[in-house]
Amino acid sequence: MTNLLIALGAFFALHSVPAIPPVRAGAIAMLGRRTYLGLYSLVSVLVLAWVFQAALATDYIPLWEPAGWQAKVTLVTAPIGVFLVLAGLVSANPLSITMRQDVSPGAITTVTRHPVLWGFLFWSLGHLVPNGDLRSLILFGGLALFTVSGFALLDRRARKRLGGRFAQMARASSLVPFAAVLSGRNRLRVDASLLLSALTAAAITGWLLLGGHALLFGADPLLATTF
Repeated sequence: MTNLLIALGAFFALHSVPAIPPVRAGAIAMLGRRTYLGLYSLVSVLVLAWVFQAALATDYIPLWEPAGWQAKVTLVTAPIGVFLVLAGLVSANPLSITMRQDVSPGAITTVTRHPVLWGFLFWSLGHLVPNGDLRSLILFGGLALFTVSGFALLDRRARKRLGGRFAQMARASSLVPFAAVLSGRNRLRVDASLLLSALTAAAITGWLLLGGHALLFGADPLLATTF
């Protein structure tokens, strides 16, 4: 359990420190934006792998009984989460987390202005439901709470960075998925980044369901739905 808590602490610190503008600006000035993003992504993947390794090595303490319907929740929410994370990272989005510098918002912003956060939230909560043990509650519950805390933080950063343009851009999008479309403030769009993300998410989901998840984590998602 100690290793898991330390790993989670490192993960949270890694994703909190860059939110401090002077730290992020200094790192980009020293390394360059592309190198900074590449190194940050690599370290993030390594720390996340540490988190999962620590969770798998932690003693299993059951909290509630597993059921097939719980696993079906994950089959719906996890692919949505993967898609939103991918679409958010590869799409232009001056309002939130992205790997691109384009000023014009991509099609994913017609869904929500914070797709990466929503993706992690869908993914973490979807995995929390069928994993009724203490280590999973700490892992997925902690990731979900950390993700929720990021919505207001990213809005504050975008408001400060964009100034008067923030209100106009935010109105054309929404914090809650599809709220801008349903209220008539914008129309749902599709672009190349959105299509590429959907195809990639489908390929990843297919691989995980056909044995990839069992190979990585020792659990078969499809088999879990039959309990």
